[in-house]
Amino acid sequence: MSVRVSLVAAARSSALLAERFDDDRPLDHAGWREVQLAAHTLVPLNVAELRYCSPAPRSRATGDALGFAPLLQPALRDCDMGRWRGMTLSEVAAREPAAVDAWLADPRSAPHGGESLLGFITRVGGWLDTRPVSEGAVVAVAEPAVVRAVLVYALKAPPSTYWNVDVRPLSTLTITGLPGRWSLSLGALPG
Repeated sequence: MSVRVSLVAAARSSALLAERFDDDRPLDHAGWREVQLAAHTLVPLNVAELRYCSPAPRSRATGDALGFAPLLQPALRDCDMGRWRGMTLSEVAAREPAAVDAWLADPRSAPHGGESLLGFITRVGGWLDTRPVSEGAVVAVAEPAVVRAVLVYALKAPPSTYWNVDVRPLSTLTITGLPGRWSLSLGALPG
C-alpha cells in the first residue's frame, strides 16, 4: 500500500520580482488567466479522494477555480517569515544584508524571527508523512515554497537543495510512497 500525492503550485498573485514573503494577496489578472489556460491539463487531478490547499488566498482561489473544492490545511502554509512578512527579498536585502546572507547560508537560522528553512521543511514533511496510506490519491494546492519544501523532504535532500528548485505557477509535483519512504514520480497526469 502506498499513497500518491500531487502538489499544484498556486497561480500567481504578482509578478515574480514583486513577490513578497508570506504573500496574502489574491490571484491577480495574470493568475486567473493562467488558471483558465491550464485548467484542462489539471482537471484529471480532480479524481483524488483527498483534496487540500494552503490557507493562502491564491492557493484557495486556485484550488476552487480548478474545481478541487479543497479542504484548508494549515500545515501547508508558507514559511513564517517573521518581521520580513510582506517584504520582497530585495527590500530585505537592502535593509538587512547580513541577516539575508545568514538565512541563505544556514538552514537553521531565522534572523527574521520566524521559522527557519529547516523547521519549514520539517513541518511540511510532517504533513506529508501523516497522509493516509492507501491505494488512493491526494492533491494539494500550495505556495511554490511549500512544493519546494515537499520535494526536498521527500527526496531526503540537503536543505540547501531548496534554493536550487524552481517552482513555476501551476506546475505539479507528484510523489508516491509511504511515510519516510517517498519517491518522485515523473509522468503524465492521471486520467
